[in-house]
Amino acid sequence: MTASFVDLVDLASERLGGAAVAANDEFFAAKENLIKAAAPVWRDGEYTDRGKWMDGWETRRRRDLGPDAHDWCLIRLGARGVVRGVDVDTATFTGNYPESCAIDACDLSGLPALDDLTRAAWREILPRTALAGDTHNLIAVDGGTAATHLRLRIFPDGGVARLRVHGDVVADWAGLRRQGDVDLAAVEHGGIVVACSDMFFGSRHNLIMPGDATHMGDGWETQRRRGPGHDWTIIRLGAEGTVRRVSVDTRHFKGNAPGACSLEALRLADGALAQGQALFDQAWRELLPRTPLQPHARHAFEEELRAIGDVTHVRFNIFPDGGVGRLRVYGRPT
Repeated sequence: MTASFVDLVDLASERLGGAAVAANDEFFAAKENLIKAAAPVWRDGEYTDRGKWMDGWETRRRRDLGPDAHDWCLIRLGARGVVRGVDVDTATFTGNYPESCAIDACDLSGLPALDDLTRAAWREILPRTALAGDTHNLIAVDGGTAATHLRLRIFPDGGVARLRVHGDVVADWAGLRRQGDVDLAAVEHGGIVVACSDMFFGSRHNLIMPGDATHMGDGWETQRRRGPGHDWTIIRLGAEGTVRRVSVDTRHFKGNAPGACSLEALRLADGALAQGQALFDQAWRELLPRTPLQPHARHAFEEELRAIGDVTHVRFNIFPDGGVGRLRVYGRPT
């Protein structure tokens, strides 16, 4: 997948609390499959009493084939945000995928009931767009404003394996500020891991996901370094703030935790979005000096942190390589 938006947060992910809340039909396969974190799988020769077992959402064949006939599924996003692009993944659906899809969005507070969703002011963010079978249909979206729910419409019927909704989290910072110190790096607060030196075994995005890592594959892990240097990852915080406490969790990494870590930080004024080498070459300041780490342990650093004022980015260095489950960067948002 090469579209630029795929590195953004999947707002619909079940890991963030996303949910498929309703569908007009799910005869062959359940709507909940749409937002599973795992990639879709094919089970050769496996059938249910409804038909072929499929790892996705699949509706029955429509017979009321007017020009606008379609099936639909309502998705509650795990994080409120602005949609930048979607991946309508039709993997394993070859003769039974929809010919096209469209997506609508709405912005509602709380946990609205189905009746409230059906009466909501939906706006179309993706016009009807042709789909191909057994592939990632990567489609850029002009989401405009923040949304909490999406309505996926498929024409006229068929199956979709997964729906990934990539975008920018819009956190409730007015409410978060009232809580005092919060995790400025958390994905649900708008943090995003923008770059790393390597992620051979585990994605860099796992570092700031909600909850604790459940196994080694649920963290960030690099390959074994055979030359000089060290591995690193850069996180753009969800909000500018002063870092007051850091947690580095190496649990599950028993024979492959880093030997040490350090943290650097910088403040980019006026929302500047330096990327790539330009970001790496900024004037980083030391926040946490190089400090030993233990395998399979949760480390808390507070007194060790240097007072460097407000920051917008942190660079997490590990020496020389290895894996970390979660990184938490607690602070007071500006």
